[in-house]
Amino acid sequence: MTKDTRSAILAWHFVGNRLRDGRLVPPDGVTLEHDGPLALCQTGLHASRRLIDALQYAPGNTICRVRLSGQRLNARDKMVAARRTILWRIDAADMLAKFARLCALDVIHLWTPPPTLREWLETSNPRLRARVQAVAERRAMNAAAGEVDAWDASRAAKYAAWAAAARRVPI
Repeated sequence: MTKDTRSAILAWHFVGNRLRDGRLVPPDGVTLEHDGPLALCQTGLHASRRLIDALQYAPGNTICRVRLSGQRLNARDKMVAARRTILWRIDAADMLAKFARLCALDVIHLWTPPPTLREWLETSNPRLRARVQAVAERRAMNAAAGEVDAWDASRAAKYAAWAAAARRVPI
């Protein structure tokens, strides 16, 4: 971790309907200020240099381009600062859903998926969604019975997402 008080830096931050402390998300251009000590994952205004890093902390589907300023602490995948200003934002729900499908397709060779699932991942055909959900529910029930190790599947998807990002997402 490094400490920095230089000029402002551009970063990425995801938001839901409210900030983690319960306040409403401010409009673009409004600067939030944190009084008190900064501590990564605890206090201050957080963001990440790379969009893929910010994704793992996302409480919602809205991607914000932000400017961090004032005192700042830097870690490998995130930063915390005394001030954060949202420059612009976009509702990325559809984009994130597509990214998730691409990540799933990156690891689909590791198992034999139901044909409906593969087709939905490849086409995102909305008519297949209910059938895919039914398959997922059955698989979840099987997982509870020990037939599927969901933890390993989750970790595989996470690593596939990181690998895909390293190959395809230069942000």
